[in-house]
Amino acid sequence: MKARRRVMWVFVAPALLLYAVFLLGPTAASVWVSLHAWDGIGEMRFKGAGNYTLLLRDEVFLKAFGNTLVLLVGGGVVVFTLSFALTMALRDMPGKRTVRSVLFFPNIVAPVVLSVLWGFLFQTDGLVNSGLAGVGVDDPPNWLGDHLFGLIFAGLVWMNTGFYVTILMAGVDRIPRYFYEDCALNGATAFQRLRHLTLPLTWDVVATSAVIWTVSSLKIFEFIYAFGGTANDLPPPDVWNSALFIFGKTFGGRVPQYAFGYASASAVATLLLIVVFVLLLRRVTRRERVQF
Repeated sequence: MKARRRVMWVFVAPALLLYAVFLLGPTAASVWVSLHAWDGIGEMRFKGAGNYTLLLRDEVFLKAFGNTLVLLVGGGVVVFTLSFALTMALRDMPGKRTVRSVLFFPNIVAPVVLSVLWGFLFQTDGLVNSGLAGVGVDDPPNWLGDHLFGLIFAGLVWMNTGFYVTILMAGVDRIPRYFYEDCALNGATAFQRLRHLTLPLTWDVVATSAVIWTVSSLKIFEFIYAFGGTANDLPPPDVWNSALFIFGKTFGGRVPQYAFGYASASAVATLLLIVVFVLLLRRVTRRERVQF
């Protein structure tokens, strides 16, 4: 037994070392820097909880934090609702593999490319406004001005739905078809089959997908940066999320403060939000696994 444990540690130790060096170390360093005022080069001045106190009074941070929650909660609800609806619609559809590949396509393209494509569609003379003009809309909306955050939200939903359809479909496909046939013979409606059959038998997949969405939605950066900004500037602060706020306060052209301590405090606050939501999800989604 001892020899087996030594062999186990030989294989596990390199991974633990990399984890400590590239994750735990930088995280601890961020927490330490967040307690100081520092421009990244000069002397660090200890501020204690001063940076965190300033965050609570910073309207830009509160707006960015609110946008992050909208993308996390609102985006999650929309993405998973669409993903489940598409998964159930595609389950018995001929050519579902082709449709699934089309839906998954945005996930194999760089977010920057997708943001350029999304912006092209909604330019003043883009395809969307041209289509609206073709059906008689004389004064189409200024999408990239008045509805920028809404477009970012819709673009992220478009990007991510195909990914979760692929995951959920893998879980649904493992359910034997005769389960659904038996339910149909007993008069179960489509909603009853979803609630009492599909969800319980794919709950582990749903729970894992929810954790993936929580972590990924709080780190969204490239799409918003490329979609809302220009070559020399960041998007306007009213569409920032936590990731854009951290970048803006550290390197951003709009606010070149090089406030490493302040940005680190925001990063720590975002990390705590991730931890809280993941723990909450783990608690909410904890249930006995159904065997079949």
